[in-house]
Amino acid sequence: ILSSGYLSASESLKVLDSLKQSKLFRKDQSSYTLYPNKDLGRFIDKNNIGKENVLKSTLLQKLIEDGNYQIINKDLLGGYHFNGNFNNANCIIKALKMLPEHYNSLVKNEMSKILQIFEQVFDHKSFTGRSGTFFGYEGLGSIYWHMVSKLLIAAQENCLLAINENESEVVIGRLLEHYYEINEGIGVHKSPELYGAFPTDPYSHTPGGKGVQQPGMTGQVKEDILSRFGELGFSVSGGLISFNPSILRNNEFVKSETVFNYTSLDGELSSIVMPINSLGFTICQVPIIYKLSNVNNIKIFLNNTESTLLDGDSLSLELSKSIFKRENMINRIEVQVKSTLE
Repeated sequence: ILSSGYLSASESLKVLDSLKQSKLFRKDQSSYTLYPNKDLGRFIDKNNIGKENVLKSTLLQKLIEDGNYQIINKDLLGGYHFNGNFNNANCIIKALKMLPEHYNSLVKNEMSKILQIFEQVFDHKSFTGRSGTFFGYEGLGSIYWHMVSKLLIAAQENCLLAINENESEVVIGRLLEHYYEINEGIGVHKSPELYGAFPTDPYSHTPGGKGVQQPGMTGQVKEDILSRFGELGFSVSGGLISFNPSILRNNEFVKSETVFNYTSLDGELSSIVMPINSLGFTICQVPIIYKLSNVNNIKIFLNNTESTLLDGDSLSLELSKSIFKRENMINRIEVQVKSTLE
């Protein structure tokens, strides 16, 4: 729902507020489970038909009176149970049709009632797979990390929506709090002790009371890369590359001169000296250097030593295509950005 485009930014904020207060939130990991944890019923608590339901059905009472156990039976303690061989509603429909002929009229009148009782007892429609019935893996109480990264993307989309729609600073600020809180709950920001493994390694899930389980290149990696590009303000629309880091925090910029190492399109290990209040990343192996400034502009440095200054935050279609095609025409791009988030 957060990614559907149906809600306004302020409505999405209410959803995120409610989510944080719900049973889906796990305080120990500062993150969210797939489904609310719950206590599973004991085996003897299953397949019990309430006496009131039996009394509602003339057919069930008649079968018990006749000693016919094709549909229902009564145990020594007076409890009622459906035939243990039934797997689903289709089984019970088949069994009802196989009853002796003298039950036909009752079957015709009460089939829907019997099926309603069957669903009430087993609640098949609420089945959510292993997440609601198993322990471990993506089971009860588990955080499924790919899902959390999808939530992160959805929260970011609504942060950007709020900014683009000129929502109040309060709404924007609270959405950003949710976004960065969800982000901090993801493993890469955790200690090995809390995460249960090397924080930079992707894992599938975290069951209750354990560290992360089932390592592997999960879909989480994709979402985390997308959300990072979103923080950096990199986007593509109509084929044009834009840089608009509206949710990037000031603490991302280096506080002392440092060296940015990258692999150029020539396949060579290259480096750029980064001044104070700058940061660097690459797009298709082209270095992008952000520098805090009082103006917004883009300076393109070509490999033929020429340079071009662009106003605004977007590249031309020609320059964008050159980057995507890896034509090795551009040496680096410097983006002057105004102060971002504290």
